[in-house]
Amino acid sequence: MQRKQYPIRVVARRTGLTPHVIRMWEKRYSAVTPTRTATNRRLYSETDIERLLLLRHATEIGYSIGQVAQLSTQRLMTITAQAQAAAIVPAPDGSRSSGTNNAAQSQEANPQVHLEKCLQAIRQLDAAELDAALRRAAVSLSRPVLLEQLVSPLMQTVGDLWREGQLRIVHEHVASSVVRAFLASLDGAFQVAETAPTLIVTTPSGQWHEIGALLAACAAAADGWRVVYLGPSLPAEEIAGAVERHHAKAVALSIVYPGDDPRLGLELQKLRRYLPTHTILVGGRVADQYIEFLDAINAVRLGDLSAFRTALQALRSQQPTDS
Repeated sequence: MQRKQYPIRVVARRTGLTPHVIRMWEKRYSAVTPTRTATNRRLYSETDIERLLLLRHATEIGYSIGQVAQLSTQRLMTITAQAQAAAIVPAPDGSRSSGTNNAAQSQEANPQVHLEKCLQAIRQLDAAELDAALRRAAVSLSRPVLLEQLVSPLMQTVGDLWREGQLRIVHEHVASSVVRAFLASLDGAFQVAETAPTLIVTTPSGQWHEIGALLAACAAAADGWRVVYLGPSLPAEEIAGAVERHHAKAVALSIVYPGDDPRLGLELQKLRRYLPTHTILVGGRVADQYIEFLDAINAVRLGDLSAFRTALQALRSQQPTDS
């Protein structure tokens, strides 16, 4: 008898995880391995769902997904059971304590909890609460975790829900405007050394979605780069001019939407002609749809913010060259 399998939207509903988090845990950490249909859609078994629930509980009690993703299901059951048993512990005076403070601290350190609160505010079109939720997360989470495990998944999830018809365009607009202002406030908070290398961050002409570029700008600034953020949709000539004016070491481009612009390849080719020796870093959810052009200009293709930060570290360690 064939075991029943479920699409990702059902798994998300049963586990309380967003589809983006499920895909990220699968792709980055191999936490589960769903089967695939002939059209490449994911299908999950009851065993997969049980494991995802255990992983969610483990992250809620303070573990990072990287710490627990490769543990056996039996081990996951053990650590979650131990955490539940420890929720009621003897207090120093011999009375019983519920461990509420420890649980609350674990919740505050869990990006998934903050993600759900942000999504709730977006669904309610509550811009003030979304801003407050992001700022609470900024206090509780380290900067890399804030950007890589909260803000980036949040905006990707909003985009997914909009395409699936679960959110309207007004929800996407509220999310984008609040997150844009929040990231801009973060970017201005970093102190950068005078000797820090300069990075130009923007999106190519025709790419108007700038959240990915803002995330990259904040991540680079947090890592000690002097960031010049140019805003979205700039032609190659303007990008190259900014590189020369600021004596930048590299250019970072975000490509999010659309994924089928016939003019973008020409823009990338022009940029490489203007900047024959500079490093061009390119990321974004549809960047791979332009892989032919990116390979042709020898761009460094990035899968996520973690890869972006790794590339920046490698670039910074290179010996300076005349440009």
